[in-house]
Amino acid sequence: MLARLSIRDIVLIERLDIEFATGLAVLTGETGAGKSILLDAFALALGGRGDAGLVRHGVEQGQVTAVFDVPKNHPATKILAENGLEDTGEMILRRVQLADGRTRAFINDQSISVQTLKAVGAALVEIHGQHDERALVDAATHRRLLDAFAGLERDVAAVETLWDARRTANTALEEHRSAMERAAREADYLRHASAELKQLAPKDGEETSLANRRTTMMQGEKIASDLREAQEAVGGHHSPVSTLSAAVRRLERRGVNSPALVEPAVKAIDMAINALEEADQHLQAALAATDFDPAELERIEERLFALRAASRKYSTPVDGLAALAAKYAADVVLIDAGASRLKKLEQAAIEADSRYAAAAKKLSLVRQKSAEKLNKAVNAELAPLKLERARFMTQVATDEAAPGPQGFDRVEFWVQTNPGTKAGPMMKVASGGELSRFLLALKVVLSDRGSAPTLVFDEIDTGVGGAVADAIGGRLARLAGKVQVMAVTHAPQVAARADQHLLISKDALDKGKRVATRVNALAADHRREEIARMLAGAEITAEARAAAERLLKAATA
Repeated sequence: MLARLSIRDIVLIERLDIEFATGLAVLTGETGAGKSILLDAFALALGGRGDAGLVRHGVEQGQVTAVFDVPKNHPATKILAENGLEDTGEMILRRVQLADGRTRAFINDQSISVQTLKAVGAALVEIHGQHDERALVDAATHRRLLDAFAGLERDVAAVETLWDARRTANTALEEHRSAMERAAREADYLRHASAELKQLAPKDGEETSLANRRTTMMQGEKIASDLREAQEAVGGHHSPVSTLSAAVRRLERRGVNSPALVEPAVKAIDMAINALEEADQHLQAALAATDFDPAELERIEERLFALRAASRKYSTPVDGLAALAAKYAADVVLIDAGASRLKKLEQAAIEADSRYAAAAKKLSLVRQKSAEKLNKAVNAELAPLKLERARFMTQVATDEAAPGPQGFDRVEFWVQTNPGTKAGPMMKVASGGELSRFLLALKVVLSDRGSAPTLVFDEIDTGVGGAVADAIGGRLARLAGKVQVMAVTHAPQVAARADQHLLISKDALDKGKRVATRVNALAADHRREEIARMLAGAEITAEARAAAERLLKAATA
């Protein structure tokens, strides 16, 4: 429910703070006092269209803040979660309107888009007037209201789940069928290509490995003779290692008597011998690497040629041939085994269609019965609202050829305003005053089902007589027992039913140089005086005060 509304610098409102409670709150005041401004400001906080003209003259910006107490698991909290906003239990909607036309939107002091603010606002508040169409113009809304009246939310959710499963099954079937058709068109080519690539058996990275081996073999052939000559000099018959080793042994025998002279030379010769032996090992390894079978080189070159030829043929890099071979093999398997899988997918799609259709048909039957109950309940409310000759009808059109997430049904509210006239969609047939009363009857029947927690009615009693106004007031009061209701009214019969009476007035400031809108909560005596003014006009008489007293007593009886 709306707990508090704060307005700063909007048109004639400089500073305004209003506390709201549960039940029925009425806003009254003379024409031009600022009731429309108040509602425009409230709508701005709910995500309504911004307008630079809303900013009070002489200031740079205005702002409106609406504070709501929101129960857990309310749809508005889901919108917060989807947008990464924290649910604190108290929801603060704030809209800043700049004089240059720009606006900024906030929820719980976190900047958000106007679209998000509008979505949250729509979940929290409905504003209805004689010409307001938002709650009734969309047939999807009519379906939702009928489902709410019948308590079918869980059934609808189950149908939506079955719809998703049906769509998934049919998508899988169509994808497999398309793949089979594509594979069948290319069957001969696929079988030939798959067999050819299977025989070739390409491997990832094979081209690089073969090319490196081929380069090593071709270069090794050129330097093999030099390597053999060097190896012969270092470790062959002409190697100095044996001569150096004999010299070391002789020096070691002589060095017993003169170690200082001999040991440095012996160490140096030992190092030379070790270096020569290490060089010999490297040369032998190099010779081994260059030692190859010419037939192996020929096989490598033939393999590279075959791989690169396949690469050109299939317009695929050599390293992509292995993946291509796997794809073609899978396509061949699809051709061979696809028929069996197709049958399984077709059966799964049939079963999903059947489950969805059964649930949707059951939902349609319940909707048809619930529509009759809704018609009876709404029509029972029409006579006191001076619509006793009118009829309300809920049209449920079922078309199994046009399924959707919520079933086969299109729901639309129709009315017949007088006997003998043609019935039609309520939005087209009903006049402004009739439309507001049809809406009120609907809201009373639906109570807190399918409704926002706060309802605002803007002068829906305009142009009606005292009896109708009294009936409207009684129904607003009944409705306020389920949800919070705010009503802008000129009817004293409606004002007398209020739990909270707010008087909107326009005060002169700065010696009459400017005016400002004020809102005051009225106590008992002041309520009687305001209702008397509404009855009598400019001059309040004793008879008007007595009549106001009778209205107040009747409202509490």
